[in-house]
Amino acid sequence: MKRTIYLLLSLAFTISLMAQPAKKYVLVIHGGAGTILQSSMTPEREALYKQGLQNALNAGNAVLKNGGAALDAVEAAIKILEDDSLFNAGKGAVFTNAGKNELDASIMDGKTLKAGAVAGVTNIKNPITAARAVMDKSEHVMMAGKGAEEFAAANGCTVVDPSYFFTASRWSGLLAARREDSLKALHKDSTHTLLRQPGNYDYKYGTVGAVALDIYGNLAAATSTGGMTNKRFGRIGDSPVIGAGTYADNNTCAISCTGWGEFFIRLVMAKTISDRMEFAHQSLKDAADEMIMKKLPALGGDGGLIGIDKEGNIVMSFDTDGMYRGYVKSDGETGVEIYK
Repeated sequence: MKRTIYLLLSLAFTISLMAQPAKKYVLVIHGGAGTILQSSMTPEREALYKQGLQNALNAGNAVLKNGGAALDAVEAAIKILEDDSLFNAGKGAVFTNAGKNELDASIMDGKTLKAGAVAGVTNIKNPITAARAVMDKSEHVMMAGKGAEEFAAANGCTVVDPSYFFTASRWSGLLAARREDSLKALHKDSTHTLLRQPGNYDYKYGTVGAVALDIYGNLAAATSTGGMTNKRFGRIGDSPVIGAGTYADNNTCAISCTGWGEFFIRLVMAKTISDRMEFAHQSLKDAADEMIMKKLPALGGDGGLIGIDKEGNIVMSFDTDGMYRGYVKSDGETGVEIYK
């Protein structure tokens, strides 16, 4: 009888330990990677970028430190970056060739592998919230264009006039990109040489992203973007593509990517890192560095990514001159960086 009672007590104690949260949490964010040189950045503008990143970290950290879910944390962080005109997402989205702003976003839950994404929306203030609605309130993963806008509006997302997204700096970027295209046509150059010159990357590309591990051991990832300056024909990059620009699995990692989207799609970047961890038993850092530092440039692409594994280890890997990035951990360790 005593032995039975002892075994029952031991079992109850073990179950109670298993039910306790892990307590540790981590949040990592990015605001895009590219030709970001300190020599071409004024101290005032650098301070604005760092403050924008810090504001996003603060929003996500507020969720996590109060026992909130990783999904809620990445959405909160992304919304801050979407509302900041410095970053190519939401308010700061770049213009298409037709002079419009077309926005993409995605989010994924590492616990359930549920995901949601929107592409080519033009009047949703926070596309990441629309992506979350697709995940939570529909049986689908991705919606695009007018249909996505109608669904988002019907499910409580804030709708704005497209003029909300106009910023003078992004319009200037479009005009510069149009001039480049004219020069390329004049010289019959289709090798992207002009796009690769220093200083041009910042207005051509850009993304924001967040990954988080909450105290319950759940991972989540989210990405949002205005896409590529001067894009045509409804071009969509990797940001709303689950497995390419965004991926999360509690068994491995959470990843959000930024860079030349076509190459991230071809490499199925985010999912491939997860697969390398699961099947080749690589660490998060080794898998990310292999893909970003070797596989990506081998195809002619560039960019970066952020990631967290199930143990809370983080990576911020990029093969460009800089990547707007930051992190915060439950033990108080934090940092915001821009340059290599």
